[in-house]
Amino acid sequence: MSDKIKVGIIGYGNLGRGAEAAIAQQKDMELVAVFSRRGKVDTINPAIPSLHIDEAEKYRDKIDVMILCGGSATDLPEQTPQFASMFNTVDSFDTHANIPDYYASVDKVAQESNTLSVISVGWDPGLFSINRVMSEAVLAEGETYTFWGKGLSQGHSDAVRRVEGVKAGVQYTLPSEEAMDEVRVGNNPTLSASERHKRECYVVLEDGADAEEVAETIKSMPNYFADYDTAVHFISEEELARDHAAMPHGGFVIHSGKTGDGNNQVVEFSLKLESNPEFTASVLVAYARAAHRLHREGQTGAKTVYDIGPGYIHPDSPSNLRKKYL
Repeated sequence: MSDKIKVGIIGYGNLGRGAEAAIAQQKDMELVAVFSRRGKVDTINPAIPSLHIDEAEKYRDKIDVMILCGGSATDLPEQTPQFASMFNTVDSFDTHANIPDYYASVDKVAQESNTLSVISVGWDPGLFSINRVMSEAVLAEGETYTFWGKGLSQGHSDAVRRVEGVKAGVQYTLPSEEAMDEVRVGNNPTLSASERHKRECYVVLEDGADAEEVAETIKSMPNYFADYDTAVHFISEEELARDHAAMPHGGFVIHSGKTGDGNNQVVEFSLKLESNPEFTASVLVAYARAAHRLHREGQTGAKTVYDIGPGYIHPDSPSNLRKKYL
């Protein structure tokens, strides 16, 4: 019997496919099955079983951690509590304003079911969240700024595609270079959401859809576009396939603070990603390891990156980590 961590995937879009690829790189993990609303899907490794999502509950005793790869707009708020009643889970819920309520709903189910659910994992929320808190803990007098992009946002693109009248579409986040320069020199400017970023949407309309109505619905969407300077461009399916198939992204967390007699101290963490979904999936897979280890220790309920030490996500033992990296 293999002693590897047995993992399942719920949802097989770009993120689910990235999770399959990431699991294949982990020596201590094996992918048991993929579950999709479509049923049978073309997995990277054709030997991996793919089943309808309703079949997942039959795998309660065969899967240690389920990685949930649905969208934050409508999938995860329903799916995570559902599957947390049966499995340890990891997800990438990224609607920042709704995380407290989402945490509470998942925690209730996981506590009652004696499972463990790591929520809101990825690079933001996730790795960027850690850097914001660490910077503010170290430099108490200062300001933290987060800039995203330039890149394609999966969560925002998913929200665009769910607007009635939208056949397909993507959304790009563009950071303000001028704003970042002000932060890096220690000016600590007060910046509104629209002064930090712009958002650009490229949309393919359904036949007969009202372009003006679709654009207004997107621009006024709370938590996604309402607080930003948002442009909506309508294009053909051919243009979307030709010009917007890649999924780059990245961003910066910059904390500008002062110590002692007013010395400027700037902490910066950045990511430059050729594939947003593949990187996000890689973070999910690392935290799946943590979910398994924590549950094995007897922990239950919802967890975030703030509750999990770095040693839990790395395959090495604590002694090897101290020897190699400390």
